[in-house]
Amino acid sequence: MLRPATLPWFARHELRLAWRDFIAMISGGHRIRLVGFFAGGIGVYALLHLIAGSLIGPAVAAGIPDDKPTLAMVAGVGLLFFSVMLSQALEAVTRVYYARSDLDLILSSPASTRTLFAVRTGAVAFSTALLSALLASPIVNMLVVFAGPHWLWAYLVLPASSALSVAIAILLTIALFRLVGPKRTRLIAQILAAIIGAGFVIGMQAVAILSFDSYSRFAVFGSADFIAVLPGLDNWLWLPAKAVMGDGTAALVTALIGSAILAAVTAFSSLSYGQLAVAAAGVGQARGRLAKTKNLFLGRSSRDVLRRKEWRLLQRDPWLLSQTLMQMLYLLPPALLLWVNYGEGAGAFVVIVPVIVMAAGQLAGGLAWLALSGEDAYDLVTTAPVSAGQILRAKIEAVLAVVGVALLPLLLLLALNDWAIALVTCFCAVLSATSATAIQIWFRVPMRRAMFRRRQVASRAATISEALVSIMWAGTGALLAIFSWMALVPAVIALLVLGAARALSPKRG
Repeated sequence: MLRPATLPWFARHELRLAWRDFIAMISGGHRIRLVGFFAGGIGVYALLHLIAGSLIGPAVAAGIPDDKPTLAMVAGVGLLFFSVMLSQALEAVTRVYYARSDLDLILSSPASTRTLFAVRTGAVAFSTALLSALLASPIVNMLVVFAGPHWLWAYLVLPASSALSVAIAILLTIALFRLVGPKRTRLIAQILAAIIGAGFVIGMQAVAILSFDSYSRFAVFGSADFIAVLPGLDNWLWLPAKAVMGDGTAALVTALIGSAILAAVTAFSSLSYGQLAVAAAGVGQARGRLAKTKNLFLGRSSRDVLRRKEWRLLQRDPWLLSQTLMQMLYLLPPALLLWVNYGEGAGAFVVIVPVIVMAAGQLAGGLAWLALSGEDAYDLVTTAPVSAGQILRAKIEAVLAVVGVALLPLLLLLALNDWAIALVTCFCAVLSATSATAIQIWFRVPMRRAMFRRRQVASRAATISEALVSIMWAGTGALLAIFSWMALVPAVIALLVLGAARALSPKRG
């Protein structure tokens, strides 16, 4: 039996909590959903292996030389994964300080906060490495099948990269506490997580667009000019790339360096964990002055007040802001492509149409869930002297207004280049946004706003329907942009999905 308050005891406790949280997130309390999740996950995992095999097989047949261009490509793909790791680690580390409700119990117990912080840091590193392994394993496994077992050394690089990303995330979080205080750290950390998660991908796409007239981020890694400025093969910067490609010594050194850095950072930062966590726990307890807000309700209609309430809540929510910012950041490459190819003709912009339409649907779906299902003042709103129809219309207007403001600059740029494609994009974006909003209306279930990250648990049918509808409207927009009558096919499928979603939605009074 494990002795209480020891490192293994805390580790088992954290593992149990993480497992319960995972099961609750994917099942929502229904075992049949759990079975469906694992069955569907196995199917998707197998499909990813098939796709990876179809791409890697011809490349291996052509030969994978151990030269600088190959190392550059491997390092570039690795940096893409590392940016995702760092983004996830920064968000998870922030939650270690802010989002746990057992702090008072632990600080008042004889347990060591340093031990607790070490365990939670290890849990973050483990979860980050596990997610990255799931994303990278189809590629690695197919390389093992086609090119040989030496590619298995890549699995040792993943935990090393995860450890390094968590160490950087801890140092960034502590620096933010010192520089801006606990009140602003959570917001800034979430914004940084979104920027880091999308920043490297967007940066590579921007360089590809500006330098190589390509929308592919991999065009940069294969450029002769880019490879020419890289260091020689004997430089230590190639160590992780060589490890991935099967150099066992490089893999062991990389793993040792990553583990040592995380251990040192954990030992250094655990001293201040209790102090910083207490400061973070006090955030949000202060109340704003009523005098500053009471005049906002004077002389305004109920719908106007409701719209302003939704916008104010969206503005105040740091977790939501990071998710929304991530979606909006991915619109930057299309905007840059519009600017670079201004006046080059409609053909250069066809690829942008489905991106904008998909973004409109995803953004509207998330915001609609927050406005409709994530209403924390549900009882207050429903008992107000306002009809249910007015409340619903005000919430929908608030959601669509935010989507419109986000997409308007891109649509204006597109209109300057080709007004017909701009009209097609606007039309399909409106359809995508309204369809996603309608699905959230049909499947709305009152939940806490903090459950935004788990909104898929409420209904798998709503999640799948929303994704399918966005994809179908994006396909419709892409085909309409080239004036193809085949646009009717995805449009009809989108309408059928909407009909099926309406039929599967819960009956409402």
